[in-house]
Amino acid sequence: MKIAIHQPQYMPWSGYFHKMASCDLFVFLDDVQFKKNEWQNRNRIRNAQGWQWLSVPTSYKFPQCINQVQISYEKEWRTNHLKSLEMCYSSAPGFKLYHSDVINFYGNGWATIDECNIASVNLLMKLLGISTPVERTSSYKFGHSATERLIEICRYFKADTYLAGAGGHDYMDVSLFVKAGINLEFQEFKCPVYPQYWRKREEDFIPNLSMLDLIFNCGPNSFKILMNKNPIEIR
Repeated sequence: MKIAIHQPQYMPWSGYFHKMASCDLFVFLDDVQFKKNEWQNRNRIRNAQGWQWLSVPTSYKFPQCINQVQISYEKEWRTNHLKSLEMCYSSAPGFKLYHSDVINFYGNGWATIDECNIASVNLLMKLLGISTPVERTSSYKFGHSATERLIEICRYFKADTYLAGAGGHDYMDVSLFVKAGINLEFQEFKCPVYPQYWRKREEDFIPNLSMLDLIFNCGPNSFKILMNKNPIEIR
């Protein structure tokens, strides 16, 4: 069995879902330290000028874990996010197909950022048709840290292969996987080039945006494009 493990992110980029679709089990690493100003409470969408952030406000206090960080509702960020998506994508080919799903998503409230992030991942999995089972580390008691913890998770779920991100070489002790008898694979992913509503010239394509960008622009073809099974000609 092939397993992938990753922190829950807010409306993640395409590579996140490529990894999910490439494994047999995906585990949310939701009880590690929250990283401010990264991808755990924000992501990017396309607009007429280039791109903009969708950020979820939090009341983070160092060194809280992701599943401990409270969401702030002092400002109505959910309404603002929905309005931004409507302004940026209302004329995109796939927007009407998924608009109601997005409205329903923002009709919910979450106490912590991990709950919101996992809900956003579940939404995008549904729209893409990805059915990979998911777990979260906070539901268990894994005692190690760093590479040792990854190996412990693999062993617990009886995975013989760990699918790491392309940058895994920078933070993992590869030799420990060898000693544990667990195969180590590194994700090979390059963001596909697809039609973007605001793109006027070939060089105007912006890669690695939230998966919402691909879905709103390409609709039902999004999964095939993501997995490079439906090459498309960009005009």
